[in-house]
Amino acid sequence: MLTGKQKRYLRSLAHHLQPVMQIGKSGITGGVLQQVDIELETRELVKLSVLETSPQDRDEIAEAIVEETGAEWVQSLGRTVVLYRKSTEHPEIELPR
Repeated sequence: MLTGKQKRYLRSLAHHLQPVMQIGKSGITGGVLQQVDIELETRELVKLSVLETSPQDRDEIAEAIVEETGAEWVQSLGRTVVLYRKSTEHPEIELPR
């Protein structure tokens, strides 16, 4: 569970990131979950874009991804979701206490 201070720090890092994936009309599929899992392990902090054609809304998608990948939900803004999960192999982001 992330503290408010940690979420604020992660939001500041995510501000300059471009979305690494777009979730469209197919919604959440096994392939999407697998790719998000890979991105989280590689980058730790990912930004996802939810297209208007998606059958689920942004919050439903974020909850499903968090549940399946074990990530932390950092922020939702507009059609964008920011997620964080510490890398098991190569942790790079040092969270404040």
